[in-house]
Amino acid sequence: MVIPARNEEQFILGCLHALKAQTLPPDEIIVVDNGSTDRTGELVVEMGVKLVNCPTPGVAVARQAGLEAATGDWVATTDADSRPVAGWLEALRPHMENSVALYGPMRMFGLPAWQEELTELGYGVFLKMMALLGKPNLAAANMAFHRQTALELGGYPMVEAREDVILGWNLMSKGQVRYVRDALVLTSARRVRGGWLPFLWRQAMNLGGNSTGYFAATEGRES
Repeated sequence: MVIPARNEEQFILGCLHALKAQTLPPDEIIVVDNGSTDRTGELVVEMGVKLVNCPTPGVAVARQAGLEAATGDWVATTDADSRPVAGWLEALRPHMENSVALYGPMRMFGLPAWQEELTELGYGVFLKMMALLGKPNLAAANMAFHRQTALELGGYPMVEAREDVILGWNLMSKGQVRYVRDALVLTSARRVRGGWLPFLWRQAMNLGGNSTGYFAATEGRES
């Protein structure tokens, strides 16, 4: 279980509590501190979680450090501002056999209830469209993959953003990538605090391959 984090003291405890509450406990939890200047690292240590320091800036660099530090056959990933539901890992586990990567739905939290439901619905439609195009969108907030296969591919590409999606596409060349409907992850609505239109535009640009300045609209990184 790998979580990159930079200045995430507001969210990291919620994420770690959600992981410790899993009905199928993770074999290990690794938080990669990507140069935080707040109490992120201190809070992680207080929770008894393994901390890997990665001062070189960049979410792809941090994710790669976590991948290389992991020891299990499979690596599950989420983001520091995300909260996997209690049955997340248990839902993923049966689909690991004969697969190289798995991903699932997401819903934003911190919005009015009806908006939260719409985010899950809208994201589900987007995932179906991408799957039909042969380009499944494996977001690192809700992703799991075979560790050795990812390492053989070189791991994460060193790009500003979209490193998770590109890794997912690369993994497709090595085996089956599956969507797991019951593996839900809740993620912070801070991504839309500047408004829905800027958020959607930023996602469209990133999807098209232009990731420059992707994280500029949020504090630190969206990891």
